Formats: sequence, structure tokens, C-alpha cells
Amino acid sequence: MAIEDVKSRPRDSEATAKVIDLLKERFSDRVQTGEAFRAQHAHTTTYLPPQLPDAVFFAESVEDVKAVVKLCAAHKVPIIPFGTGSSLEGQINAPEGGISLDLSRMDKVLEVNAEDLDCRVEPGVTREALNEYLRDTGLFFPIDPGANASLGGMASTRASGTNAVRYGTMKDVVLAVTAVTADGEEITTAQRARKSSAGYDLTRLFVGAEGTLGVITSITLKLAGIPEKIAGGVSSFQTLEDACNAVIMTIQMGIPVARIELLDAVQVKACNAYSGLSFPEMPLLLLEFHGSEQSVAMQSEQFAEIAADCGGSEFVWTANAEERAKLWKARHSAYWAGRALAPELSGLSTDVCVPISRLAECVAETQKDVEREGFLAPIVGHAGDGNFHLLLIFNDKDPGEIARVEDFTARLARRALAMGGTCTGEHGVGQGKKRLVAEEMGGAIGVMRAVKKALDPDGIFNPGKIF
Repeated sequence: MAIEDVKSRPRDSEATAKVIDLLKERFSDRVQTGEAFRAQHAHTTTYLPPQLPDAVFFAESVEDVKAVVKLCAAHKVPIIPFGTGSSLEGQINAPEGGISLDLSRMDKVLEVNAEDLDCRVEPGVTREALNEYLRDTGLFFPIDPGANASLGGMASTRASGTNAVRYGTMKDVVLAVTAVTADGEEITTAQRARKSSAGYDLTRLFVGAEGTLGVITSITLKLAGIPEKIAGGVSSFQTLEDACNAVIMTIQMGIPVARIELLDAVQVKACNAYSGLSFPEMPLLLLEFHGSEQSVAMQSEQFAEIAADCGGSEFVWTANAEERAKLWKARHSAYWAGRALAPELSGLSTDVCVPISRLAECVAETQKDVEREGFLAPIVGHAGDGNFHLLLIFNDKDPGEIARVEDFTARLARRALAMGGTCTGEHGVGQGKKRLVAEEMGGAIGVMRAVKKALDPDGIFNPGKIF
């Protein structure tokens, strides 16, 4: 990301100070202006420089959100919604200062409709907390981005993760949201019905908007039944291309795999060291099947045949919950495992997504690009839907190396676009991919700007993001 992408408009310090004073008068210790609090609400797990808000406000109710929005709108002070801070493209930075609106205390599960397989939650509920709450209902929330992110943040960035190949992404499971808009009032975008032809799809407008159109105050979500049986396993391959071809064949044959994750040799080495595993340091596929005892056994056997046809090792699978949990814990720790390869350096995590038929080609070309540049860059991906990630490890104090990394990520995104893909499968745009999303969307960016202007005329909601 180029430096000019994070330039901001001048701050109105006087207006911001007035809003902070008014909030303190009304809410006392729920308004924090100390540097430590502000820094915690601008951190980013990539090399983008943190840009601190002027204050942090801890909301506990919809009425709190309304009050903050009305105050900020009246004085044209920016609002940056905050969940858990696990976003990867600078979405929580405050380039124009303003108020970081921390929604983590709005953490209630408001209702569960088990018969309809849905629930409604406040935005601060995390995915792990929701699944703990649902444990005795026979239901679970399947979207799993790895981090224990807040559901409001997951909706705002249109998150997905390891289960997307079977259960979809946030755009598929969000039935409705409520949100506070620039006039300080709460709107509801839809009902609980599974389909509707009633006007514009406002739900999808807010899902993926990254907090730029309003503040989400509740989310209605589809749930899934906990499978009778879950089986998981691994297979190693000589090359990344062989592993990708196995993924493509699995999807094209219609095998209902729940998760199919790709790790290159560098990532396998990192996970072995970080998580105490002993996989061969070769490209690896990690799979999971959900269903009945008979169906998961059949699916595992079908994949074993595909792996063998693609030159893979024996597919070793298990239905043992503890063994599976260890494997997926290692997968979810892949980012930190990669960082541990060179802890003195910085890291930039980026992702693209391509049609499944182009996955092998895109990954192969990307791996050649990594080798040409001499980068240390583990590759890992939700390969079942054509989405893969790189963690570029580099010296963020070296301007020349920063420029090389930025050029590489631009080439990666344009390679994906040329194959009919997208510059971001699940990380979102934030500050880091503004230029790239403009290339991807073309003239549609103008429509997006018009929507933003209509709903947020003074640009107070998460300014400096997406556009």
C-alpha cells in the first residue's frame, strides 16, 4: 500500500474536543482518551501504520450508539466502529481522528429460533461465544475465519474462512441487520424469512460496507445443524500445482467437502515448528467432511482416490475429535507460525480469490513470482473456493523492500483479476486495497460513492476506507 493511500483530511480538533467533552459529561468513564486505549483501537496485524482515534467510547446499548452518532453527526466528527480489532487492511485506523466506537460490550445473544435455524445477536458477540451459547441446541454457526472475531466485524468485512466451501460466507448467512444511520436512527434491513422480493437488498449493502454506511447494532444469522459425524485428514503432494489439481477435481466431482485447506512447504515447516507437528515439508491439503458415519467415510475414500491420481500421499483421516482439533488449531495459528519464521521482521498478509478452475494456474504463477523476488512468503488458502493467502515477511524499515512488496501484491491482485477473480476474497478493502478495488470495480466505484454520499453525506462513518 502506497503512503498516499493513508493521507487524511485535516482534523477539526475543536469539534472533536467538544464531542468528547459532551460524551464524558453523559457517560463518564466509558469515554477513554489515554494513549494506551487509543493505540489498542488502531492496531493492525499488517504493516500499515496505526492512526489513533482521539477517543474511545464503549457502547453498551443501541441507545448509546444512537447518542454517539447524533453527536458526531451534529459536529461532523468521524466514527470508527470497532469489534475485536482482527481486521487485516487497516479498517480500524482513524486517519481523520474522531471516536472509536467500541461495540465489544454489546455482546448479547438476543434470540435463538432453533426451529427456523436462525438467531439474532448484538455486534460484539464473537463467533466462539455464539457457538458456546448454541452448544446444547444441536446447532452451530459455521463461518470460521480463524480469529475469534466479532460477528459485527465479520458482517462488516464480509468474512468467510475455512468452512466457506460448504457453508458459504457472511453474505450467505446474514438474513438481516439493524444499523444506526447518519440521522441517529436505527433501521432494519429485512425480516427473518429466508427469501424476499421486497425492494432493494439493503442487508447486502451493509454486509461488506466496513462500517462506512452506518453502525451495525444487531445481526440475524442462519445457523446449521451440528453434523452427526465429522472426519478430517491430510495428504501431502510433490508440488502446489498437484495439490491444487486435487482440490479442483474434488470440487468438480461434487464431493461435499466442508473444509479443504492448502499449505505450501514453507507454511508446513512453520506450522510444524510452531504447533509441534511432524508433517513432511511438502505442500499439504487438510480436509474435513461433515455428515453421517457412512457419508464421511465414503467422501474420505473418494478423496483418497483423487489424491492418489494427483500424486499425493496416502490420505490419512480420522473422526477423533481431539486429533482433528489439534490439526485445525495448527491451521488457525498459521499466521503466527509464519511470523515466527522471522520474528524480527514485519509481515503483510494479503489474499486473492479466483474461479476454482484457475486456482492451480494462479498459485503456480504466484509461487514463481515469490521465488523470483526471493521473498519469504508462506502460502495458505481456503482452496475449496479458490481463495488463497500469502504472508509476506519483510523489513518494514527498508523503503526499497516496502516498494518491492507493494509491487508484488499489486501484481498478485492483477493476476487474479485477469483470471476473473478478485483482489480480496475475505480480507476486505480498508486502506490497503483501495486502488486495487477501484481497478476491479471500474465504473461501479462511482455508484458506490453515490450510495455512500446518500447515506453518509458528511462522511463521518469510517472515513478513508474502501474509496
